[in-house]
Amino acid sequence: MKHVYRVSGMTCNGCKNSVEKSLSEIENIKHVSVDLEKETAAIEMKQHIEVAVLQNALSEKFTITELKDNHTTKSVNAEAEEKSTIKQLYPLFLIFAFITTAAVLININPWNTSEFMLTFMGLFYVVFSFFKLLDVKGFAMSFSMYDPLAKTIPNYGLVYPFIELALGIFFLMRFQIIAALLITLVILGVTTIGVTKSLLDKKAIKCACLGSVLNLPMTKATFIENTIMIVMAIFMLINLL
Repeated sequence: MKHVYRVSGMTCNGCKNSVEKSLSEIENIKHVSVDLEKETAAIEMKQHIEVAVLQNALSEKFTITELKDNHTTKSVNAEAEEKSTIKQLYPLFLIFAFITTAAVLININPWNTSEFMLTFMGLFYVVFSFFKLLDVKGFAMSFSMYDPLAKTIPNYGLVYPFIELALGIFFLMRFQIIAALLITLVILGVTTIGVTKSLLDKKAIKCACLGSVLNLPMTKATFIENTIMIVMAIFMLINLL
């Protein structure tokens, strides 16, 4: 017998291979074929196997649900999948709050809006590059799922965290600010195009803004995050030029 299941949480071919391998090792399963784009797994089995057994064989980052009449039924991990967007993005919001607070405290006396923005952008890049550098290869694979340049040039994803780190240092040291602002507009502009396309296509993919360490969904918050940096860069360029 053959059943088709929905598998969420896959972001790259590594995830696809991991799901196929884990499910194939379950007793009474003859063959597993995973479609990354459709987020489905076609499983041929000798006898019926409960969804709970399939779920237990997978990593926590993946959620498997059975498809019946083109409608997804709830799995044992449905509650995790149905977490609110705000709760899922809590780590991102928390980091933004810390960066904003630090930038305000550094520039509060005397207050200077331009200095605040430069400090914010510097801290943003340094902190976000840190998470990407924890797993550069994992980040590059996730990043290539939506960034147009990373799709075309695979090695770009491997270099990107170092570009962010360099930009962060430039902003914090007030070194080559105009060049750093122009590079910010280019790299974040390209990424925002990819993010926008993914949102319009309603693709359920992982956001790579915090690398592969935290499993964040691609949402409007990702678009807003990039937009804030782009607006700041434009504002600073207008003031400096």
